[in-house]
Formats: sequence, structure tokens, C-alpha cells
Amino acid sequence: MKFDEIQFKGKKALVRADLNVPIKNGEITDNTRITACLPTVEKILQNGGAVILMSHLGRPQKKRKEDGSLDREQFTLRPVADEIAKLTGKEVALAEDVAGEDSQKKAANLKAGSILVIENTRFEEGESAGDKDLAKRMADMADIYINDAFGTAHREHASTATVARFFSRENKAFGLLMDRELREASRVSSDPNRPYTVILGGAKVSDKIQLIENLLPRANNLLIGGGMAYTFLKAKGGRIGKSILEEDQIPLVKRIMEKAKESGVNIHLPIDVTAASEFSENAQVKALPAGEIEDGFMGLDIGPKTVKSFSGVISDSKTIFWNGPMGVFEMKPFASGTIEVAKAIGEATKNGAYSLIGGGDSVAAVIQFGMENKMSFLSTGGGAMLTLLEGSELPAIKAMGG
Repeated sequence: MKFDEIQFKGKKALVRADLNVPIKNGEITDNTRITACLPTVEKILQNGGAVILMSHLGRPQKKRKEDGSLDREQFTLRPVADEIAKLTGKEVALAEDVAGEDSQKKAANLKAGSILVIENTRFEEGESAGDKDLAKRMADMADIYINDAFGTAHREHASTATVARFFSRENKAFGLLMDRELREASRVSSDPNRPYTVILGGAKVSDKIQLIENLLPRANNLLIGGGMAYTFLKAKGGRIGKSILEEDQIPLVKRIMEKAKESGVNIHLPIDVTAASEFSENAQVKALPAGEIEDGFMGLDIGPKTVKSFSGVISDSKTIFWNGPMGVFEMKPFASGTIEVAKAIGEATKNGAYSLIGGGDSVAAVIQFGMENKMSFLSTGGGAMLTLLEGSELPAIKAMGG
């Protein structure tokens, strides 16, 4: 069933959102994921329904107190509920448990136009195990299930996949955000406008192998930056000093480069880098040719010649997918490459290209540099977007079909 076809009047909708936002000293430092789910919430309320929101927050099971108990104060969704109340202007109730006695009671008394947030789903060990009993208790609170949590669609958890199986096809749907995420992903995976450029960065090439292999036949250009570039440079016989290296991936990288050559895909590697003596903002910094990094130095960002080369490719592109920063952008001396690539993507987008920023650190960088409005779409799900573009099945998507 499509979201717009469901009749919410007089019904309670259980909405799985991705409200896993950064919180410091009880204050939310980035509410992007909250604002992203509000159109779905508000549509349900406008149509006469009530909303029961559920989400995980952090990893409370892995970060227990010294006595082994859960740190409920650190991982509570109370700040999230307060932020939703502030943004919507509505009173938002918070249940003390996850589909337990308090949740069931508050859900039963929930009136049309109201919002209830149940506590962090990961307070229950059965969440990550996809526990059927937990999912059944979640489902019993509502008439309709809406999955709007693209960021967790690659997890087969109780609240993302198992719960969906307790609702008929007529009583479950993707939310507005989830639906858009899937549509935007298809623009870079199905039949992209060409030239199509894929930009990949981040620390490890091993994290992106499956993505590269799946996108390679579809792309015209592959730009490689970040820590993963040094394994490529080493595979070509370059000197990389003490830059990050995955030596066991070199044979696979060589096969990828050969496959790209056979397919007519242009792989662009760094020409020069900003290198440092240590992984520190205060380290000695040098501009060096990418394949001639001195012993005792490590590459931490792409250099100006690489920026110029990458920017030229980007400006000629009609479709752009970017995942992973070009360097250690969190440190000012090594942020330039990521900033300049973001600017180039923004300029190409302004000139008519389609740009999808694929979640994780890339989105964080774009937001940090105030360029979010210059891109076509920023995905809210790093891991889910990568899994989808790797060609793998998303359990939460599959569950909605049954």
C-alpha cells in the first residue's frame, strides 16, 4: 500500500523513524533526522490519526554501566521527544519502556492528533535479534505500520523488519522519507544521466569493494580519495610513506583497475596530497606527489592539483554520487580537499547535474560546511544507502512486501 492511499482517520500509526541523533550533555547537536521524519508524522496527524514513534538511539547494550545495567539516562529518547514537541508545537508523551506496560497503556489512551514516543528500542535485547514476541507487542499498539527509517533498513531488527510481518499489506507502507530515499537511490543506480561520476573516499577500501564492483559497470568516472586511495596508489607501485594501507586488498584493487580499463571507466586517483608527519593538527605538513610520499609522512588530504583534476571531471558530469570524505576533514589543515570537492559538486548541481550525497561522513561534511542546500539530495542513511547501491537486499524493505 502507498502512504497516500492509507486512511489514517481514527487510527493509530506505529511509525519506525530514524531518530538516532547526536546528543551532548542532554542537548541535541544536530536535529536533521528529526526534521526529516516530520512530514510523515504531520501528514498522519492532519488526516485524523495518532502517531506512536519508535527509534533506536546509540548502542546501549554495548555501553552498559560498570554494574552491567543499562545507562538509561544517557540513551533515553527524552531529548528527542522534547525536540519533536518544540518543532511541532504539540504535546509529546514519552513511554518509559519499549512496548511494555507503560507503552501499552499510553498507546491505548492515545487520542487522534497526538504523538507518543516509546523508549529506545535497543533497551530491549530482542530488538537486534528480531525477536517475534517483542515485535508482536509493538504491533499490538497500533492499527497501521509505517516504516520511515531508511537509515536502519539494512538491519533485520524487531522494529524494522519483524514488526512489519504482523500487519497486512493494506495496513503498512513506507513513509514519505523512506519513499523518497528509494526513489533518489534509483537515480544513481538504474539509468543515470551521463556522464555519471562516482566519488568515493573514507578510510578503508575494504568497506567499499562491493559498492565499487556494483557501480563500476554503470559509471563513467570513478574518483578515489580519502584513506582508501593509498591502497590504490600502492597497487600502482607508488610510494605512500606511512599512509593507511590495506595490503591484503591490493590484488583485488588491481583487478578492479583492470576491469575498469576493460569497461572504459576512468579511475582518477590523487595526483598530489597534503601529507603530515603525524595524525595531528599540529604535525609538520608537506605538499607531496601522491605516489612519492616520503617515509615518515602520511597522506591526510588530496592536494590542489588533485582538486583541480577532480573538479574538472565533476563539472562535466550529469549525475554525481558521493560517499566518503577526501581527507581528515575534521582537522582544519586537512579539510580543503573535501570542501573543494563539495563546492565542485554544488556548482555542477547549480548547472543542472543531479547529485546524491550518500550518507555518513559525506553528509556530515556538507552540513558542517553549510553546503546542504547546494546538493540535489542528502541521504539520511549511510549504511543503508551503501547496502542498497551494493545491490544487496534490505531486510526492512523486503519485510514490507509480505
